[in-house]
Amino acid sequence: MARDPEDFRADPNPLAAHYTRFRVGERLLLSGHSHQAWPDRGFRGQQLAWKDAALCVDGKWERAFAKADRVREGYRRLLGDPDGLYSLAASTHDLVIKLFSALPLAERPKIVTTTSEFYSMGRQLARWEEAGIEAVRVPSLPAASVAERLAREVCDRTAAVYTSTVFFDTAAIAGDLTPAAEACRRHGAALVLDVYHQLNVVPFSLRERGLEDAFVTSAGYKYCQLGEGNAFLRFPKDCALRPVVTGWYAEFGELSEAKEPGALRYSAGHDRFAGATYDPTSHYRAAEVFDFFHEQELEPTLLRAISQHQIGLLMRSFDALDLDPEVIRRNRDLALAETGGFLALTSPLAGKLQKALKDAGVFTDSRGTTLRLGPAPYLSDRQIEEAMEILGKSVRSLSAR
Repeated sequence: MARDPEDFRADPNPLAAHYTRFRVGERLLLSGHSHQAWPDRGFRGQQLAWKDAALCVDGKWERAFAKADRVREGYRRLLGDPDGLYSLAASTHDLVIKLFSALPLAERPKIVTTTSEFYSMGRQLARWEEAGIEAVRVPSLPAASVAERLAREVCDRTAAVYTSTVFFDTAAIAGDLTPAAEACRRHGAALVLDVYHQLNVVPFSLRERGLEDAFVTSAGYKYCQLGEGNAFLRFPKDCALRPVVTGWYAEFGELSEAKEPGALRYSAGHDRFAGATYDPTSHYRAAEVFDFFHEQELEPTLLRAISQHQIGLLMRSFDALDLDPEVIRRNRDLALAETGGFLALTSPLAGKLQKALKDAGVFTDSRGTTLRLGPAPYLSDRQIEEAMEILGKSVRSLSAR
C-alpha cells in the first residue's frame, strides 16, 4: 500500500526518527535546497567503507565497485532510464569539463545556455569566452518557453546546449524541452541537461520525454540526501566521444587486454568519462541511502506531493505575514505547480536575513538577493509554520534598523 502524503504533515514527522544524528525533529532545517539531512543509514555506509578497507585492504575495490553500481542503478531509476550509461565523480564540474573536452569546440565554438545556470558552469563559460568560445545566454524566464529560446540560437556552429531543468535561483521548472532537443538533433549539437535541482523532488523521466539521446548531469547532495561526492554524467549508450580529460579508469575494463604502445582506448561501458583512483566512501553512504528511500517507499511521486504541500504552506504562511514587498517578496506569477523544491524570496537583505534566521534557529541559504527556503520530507507542518513566524520577526527587526 502506497504511503499517504498527509502522514508527513504530523508533528513529529514519522520520518524524523530515521534522522537522529541530524536532529531534524529538534531543529528548523529549511536548508533543504542546499543541504538536506542524511538519514542515519548513511552513517552505516560510512562505517562499512572503513571496515571493508581494513578487512580487504586493496581487495576492497571489488566491493567498492559494487556500491558504485548500486548508485548508478539508483540514478537510473530516478531518471526512468534503463539504458543510459553513468560515469561517476566527486562533482558535476569535473564531469562537465570531461564532456566538453570531447566536443569539437574548434570547429563548433558556440555554446547556448541560459542566464540561470549554477555558478560553476557560469564561471567556466566566462573563462571559455576569454579563450574565444562564444557563449549565448538566453533568458531563463519565463521558464515554460525557455526551450524555444534555446532552439532559436542553435546552428551548425553550436557544440552544445546546456540548460537546467529547474533553475537554481528562482525554483522555476523548465517547460517542454522538445524544441531544444530537436534543434540539437538537426544541427548535430549535444544537449546537456542539469537536473541537479530537480532530481528526487520533481519527477523526471528521460524515456517518457523522449530525451534518451541527451547528456545529463547531477549529484545527490540536495534532494537525494546522499551527501558529497556522488555526482554523475549520464550519456547515451551509443556515445563514441573521446574526452581529452580522463584518468586511467576511463579504460579500466580494457586494461587486461594487450594493446599497441601509445594506443588510447575508452571503456565501452560506464567509465568513458571516468577519472582515477577515488575515495569510495561516498558511494557506500549513497547505496545505503538509496536503499533507505526504497524501504520507506519514498518514490519521486510521493516526494513531489510532500514537497508541493510544503511549498504551498510556505507560500501561504509568507503571504499571511504581509511584509513590505520592497523589503522581501516572492514571485506570485510562478504557480505552485511550476515551482521546484524550494521557495525563492527576493530581498536586498537576503544575506543578513539568512544570518538572523540562523541565529534564531532557522537554517536557510541565500544567493545574492535571493533567500531560499528549502523544506524536506522529514519536516512537520508545525516546524514550517514556526520557521515562517521567525522569518516575519526577523524581517521586521532588520527593516526597522
